[in-house]
Amino acid sequence: MSNRYSLNQATTKYWPLEEVVAASANAGLEWIGLWREPIQEYGVDKAAKLVAGAGLKVSSLCRGGFFTSTDAAERRAKIEDNRRAIDEAATIGTPVLILVSGGLPPGSRNLDGARAMVRDGLAELAPYAEERGVTLAVEALHPMFCSDRCVVSSLGGALDLAEQFPAHQVGVVVDAYHLWWDADLYRQIERAGERIVSYQVSDWVVPLPADTLLGRGLMGDGSIDLRRMRAACDAAGYDGPIEVEIFNQQLWDSPGQEVFDLAYARYQEHVL
Repeated sequence: MSNRYSLNQATTKYWPLEEVVAASANAGLEWIGLWREPIQEYGVDKAAKLVAGAGLKVSSLCRGGFFTSTDAAERRAKIEDNRRAIDEAATIGTPVLILVSGGLPPGSRNLDGARAMVRDGLAELAPYAEERGVTLAVEALHPMFCSDRCVVSSLGGALDLAEQFPAHQVGVVVDAYHLWWDADLYRQIERAGERIVSYQVSDWVVPLPADTLLGRGLMGDGSIDLRRMRAACDAAGYDGPIEVEIFNQQLWDSPGQEVFDLAYARYQEHVL
């Protein structure tokens, strides 16, 4: 099962793309997870050639989304940016574009309205994504991010959106960090079935830092039963890559190869 391992580029944020790719290839891995900003900086076509030349496949591209705005022109600009994200995903050869939906528009308390904007964005983009061979992957974030980052806060909520579209157009992400707390999680994983297009792992550690976005820990350092969650995704039919995605300043400030080796070891110990 080790060939399912994929280091998401966000885990080693400051490590140059060439070095991440080389480390993954040298470790005999098949997958790597990429982010839009660094591959744009490197050159999307150039990045695609680099990854393919190393014999790797891209497990997902992060990220599109952020659909929520009360300004019509801004919403239109967001849709166009998501079209570019779909094109980038197709260019680098991944069938999975991960979407973070966006939080409440500034000054708004209309949560239902914001979620409707997400649904409308998916409706506009799904046919285009299908044409490009890309599945839109709705990611639910922990409820603490609902106001400013993502109004989709549970796997059930993500599925409520995704199920309005064909499974090959819109799927869901199971991100352990964001979903582990939910008493309904395992029923929702079973419900998700073929719509699971990504499983991402890290750990929940306390106390949370002041910047909660950077509060993820290495697998085994926190509270999440990652092996149980992986087994549930397997049972639901997901047999794709498993991404290690950790936002953590201490890791970002550490040597990339050191983080790579440690993350891979922890994956083998706590996820498989």
